[in-house]
Amino acid sequence: MTLRMLLKIGGRAFEAEDGFRDLAEALKSHPDTQVIIVHGGGKEISNALKAARRPTVFIDGIRVTQAEDMEIVEAVLSETVNRRIASRLEASGIPCRRMSGKTGGLFRVKPLKRQGKAFGYVGEIHQVNAGGVSDALEQGQVPVISPISADENGESYNVNADTAAAALAVATQCTDLVYLTDVPGVCVGNQTCESLSVREARQMIADGIIAGGMVAKMESAFEAINGEVPRVHITCWDGPQTFDRLRDPLSGTGTVLKK
Repeated sequence: MTLRMLLKIGGRAFEAEDGFRDLAEALKSHPDTQVIIVHGGGKEISNALKAARRPTVFIDGIRVTQAEDMEIVEAVLSETVNRRIASRLEASGIPCRRMSGKTGGLFRVKPLKRQGKAFGYVGEIHQVNAGGVSDALEQGQVPVISPISADENGESYNVNADTAAAALAVATQCTDLVYLTDVPGVCVGNQTCESLSVREARQMIADGIIAGGMVAKMESAFEAINGEVPRVHITCWDGPQTFDRLRDPLSGTGTVLKK
């Protein structure tokens, strides 16, 4: 059986070349697993905006993106970060296809608004056209995708990478969605929860056990589960063996969220 896995890349493990070299070796060891990569780049965006003397503003954990910021944000995500990820994988023998949410109208968005709050040029996905991603997979390529997307008029918007990953995992019928982070999973005290149902996770949010940035990640994970993605993993990259564990339906790694 061919597995189709979407990896949302993040965390310190992928700041250096070693993480991508390990990932490439894992992919070559498992040619029966199709992989899609979605990435963000929050730290580099903040650094670029700071260098341009532009303020960084967050509302409810969401980066407010003004019109004058958008060119910088798009250059960082769709050029600098996207090119670096693809080139590092290709240097280790993995053919890639560089894409963004604008490629072939992959993600069509509208301005994000929540409880009357506006976030500038931050987009909410309302349509996914995954033909280009499917074509890349059929040709044996790994799609490497920046979440920068466009509205119906072609105007660029910044989209949360976790949200983009969940929407694409649903549209491409992935067997697994994996959020690679700096934490081993959802932790209670010093223990990592190996498995959670959506109901259990929602209760942990209500009880304040799951808090901070993990809440937004969980909300994206719920969207994927509701869209019939069988498993969502929240974990950290710890070398090629991480990929082996992700492929094992009886174990997984980190925290596995299921319906």
